[in-house]
Amino acid sequence: MTNQRHEQPLPAVLCLTDACDRPESELFIGLRNAGFDVDVMCNPKGRNYQRLVDEGLVAQPMALKNRFDKDGTAAIRDQLSRKHYDVIHAYNPRALACGLRASKGRDIKVVAYRGVIGNISFLNPESWITFLHPRVSKIVCVADAIKDYLASLHFLWMRIPERKLQRIYKGHDLGWYQAEPADLSEFGVPGDALAVCCTGRNSPRKGFDDLIHAMNHLPGDANVHLLLVGDVIDNEEIRALVDESPFADRIHFTGYRNDAPAIAAASDVFVLPSKDREGLPRAVIEAMAYGVAPVVTGVGGMPELVENEVSGLVVEPKDPAALAAAIARLIRDRGLAHRLGQAARARIADHFHTSQTVRETGDLYKSLTGKS
Repeated sequence: MTNQRHEQPLPAVLCLTDACDRPESELFIGLRNAGFDVDVMCNPKGRNYQRLVDEGLVAQPMALKNRFDKDGTAAIRDQLSRKHYDVIHAYNPRALACGLRASKGRDIKVVAYRGVIGNISFLNPESWITFLHPRVSKIVCVADAIKDYLASLHFLWMRIPERKLQRIYKGHDLGWYQAEPADLSEFGVPGDALAVCCTGRNSPRKGFDDLIHAMNHLPGDANVHLLLVGDVIDNEEIRALVDESPFADRIHFTGYRNDAPAIAAASDVFVLPSKDREGLPRAVIEAMAYGVAPVVTGVGGMPELVENEVSGLVVEPKDPAALAAAIARLIRDRGLAHRLGQAARARIADHFHTSQTVRETGDLYKSLTGKS
């Protein structure tokens, strides 16, 4: 008589998110293709929503307003009552708070996702309904820097146990980045200029002021044009700094653009001069995927993403002179800029691929539930 090994089905997972981006969406699809029973509750206004619907992954649409959204919590509770899940994976604090509330009294593992440093404290009541909640089984950190930050938090005897923290990089695929590079002449950039691109939200911590000051450190005859992509166009202080700059006619605000990656792809250098609290910035990853040399500051997870002198240049934060020196170096040596850009592209392909994220996330689910 032949012995047949009985294999348990892989865990059933309910993913709670908002308007999920391409890496999240492809993670869900990859997990389903790997045999996991994955359902998603997400915002129907997201650009990847229809793809998830077409893949049969959307359990029901959901757009949470806040961490105490009663209707959203009821919708999650209703989904949990209709089907057995082994794991809830919540991809933002609102989803985490509502998912914890909806799953109260159920035997289910809760996994949280954390993509940034900061805003968690043992003295903050809202942290106790999210990441510090005792029913959170695991916190997936998008970078080691975030994992180290969470491990360092403490108050009296209280800490987040090391066993609760796991780093899983957010995965990408070079095949997603096939947009035709933008025509930068639209913004007044000459064809023979070295184009420097910076994309980011209108936030002081993004360091736009340091970048403007860095431009002022460059030689006056440097043929450099800077493109500031995003809602920083609405920042009056930054606009005033630009007006005062000797490079004012070579600094261009594009405003918010749906084709931001194509603008980065057409540039020679991509700069993100953040002052603090970065995870793994998507804008940097997109530029690297297009083979554009990155210059970043050594904050958060950026030194994990960009290997200094190998796949880009890493400088100290809040140091415009150092930032200017890195940009000037790439102006003088276009060959170096090209080599760093190609190495950056290879780094995304080899170390931040979506297949790795799928594998590590699936292994996490299996280790939590004992199902394999």
